[in-house]
Amino acid sequence: MAEHLGERLARLRRIANLTQEELAGRAGVSVDVVRKLEQRRKHSARLPTLHALARGLGAELTALLGDPPGVPSTGEADPPRLVAVRRAIMPPLFAPPPEPEGVERLSLPLLRREISDGWTLYHSAEFGRLMEVLPGILADARLAAAVGSSDERATGQAALGKSLQLAGHLAIRLGKTDLALSALEKAMNAAIDSSDPLLAPMISNSVAWNYQRQNRLDDAEQIAVRASDGVERLHGNSAEGVRVWGALVMSAATSAARSGNYESANEMMTTAEAATRRLATLPPPADGKMISVFSRSSVRIERVRLAVQHARPEEALALARGIRLSADTPPSWRTWLLLDLARAHTDLGHAEEAVRALHRLRRIAPGWMRHHTFAVSIVNDLCAGPTRPPGLRTLAEHLGIADRY
Repeated sequence: MAEHLGERLARLRRIANLTQEELAGRAGVSVDVVRKLEQRRKHSARLPTLHALARGLGAELTALLGDPPGVPSTGEADPPRLVAVRRAIMPPLFAPPPEPEGVERLSLPLLRREISDGWTLYHSAEFGRLMEVLPGILADARLAAAVGSSDERATGQAALGKSLQLAGHLAIRLGKTDLALSALEKAMNAAIDSSDPLLAPMISNSVAWNYQRQNRLDDAEQIAVRASDGVERLHGNSAEGVRVWGALVMSAATSAARSGNYESANEMMTTAEAATRRLATLPPPADGKMISVFSRSSVRIERVRLAVQHARPEEALALARGIRLSADTPPSWRTWLLLDLARAHTDLGHAEEAVRALHRLRRIAPGWMRHHTFAVSIVNDLCAGPTRPPGLRTLAEHLGIADRY
């Protein structure tokens, strides 16, 4: 059975040799919150609270959140598919590079299609399939970056950077944040030698996300702000530039919100939402899948998320009413919206509406639902509530926690 949040909190607190009162003091939260979580009278907490508790424990956020239901950690050796991904990201040290002679080189358009298909698998939460194909994508990209004319190698470096960024995102989702940083560092090196001037700031955004997962919120906000300033100055007149800039601003806002500064985060998000109107006046990107996700709907989804995290469920539902999802909104973003709607309804005591949102999520993105610890916390809270609407047990069974009730 999966470990409860309160059990993880108590275990980490004992490892840190802290009393409940000492942890509450270090984290700047009420000792009542610590007690209720550890006694399982409270099944979840806001992300700013979880970040504060992780900071008080001297632990990464991922250590406190636990493993997603879809990728449980058993303490055993990494499965072969993950070992292959790790080896593809970090080839053997000091080994001679493979000889390109006699190896068929994939054309750059086909390679870009291969990478784009990999991102589609990622956004659809097809992580098992992505682990199978990613080593081949990285091998093709490394070859493209090593052969051909200087222009061809620069384009190949862009493909290598984008494929390593994909590897970094996958590693973050699997809870392997140090492996993710290794992939993203290599991605940044490729971006510097590439033909794509926006690739480096996009990778900076990925690094910021990884820092958020490691509870390095100040580092995450600083890297996003610094990168967004550079993009605005150099590339603010193109749709690609606006999208990359906007995604970085949203990332900085998320870090500020998780640090407890909701007003600053809301100001940044409002600025970002206003900037989405410029996209309608600019020629669209040639390949939107290879550019950061940024649109009016994505900004609204993120604003809903921040409102939910700061216990503003009415505000979250009001923001959600104005959302019109664009065709290019990835399933991962739709997942977050439905989870946040379920959380807001749960907080307001609307159990049936919460269950309805979760069943909709289960229909359209069952893989993503199983991947999120957030879904588990919502279902836990609903099961602990005064009423249990029809369909709640089905959700608990889908998440593998039905034996708790």
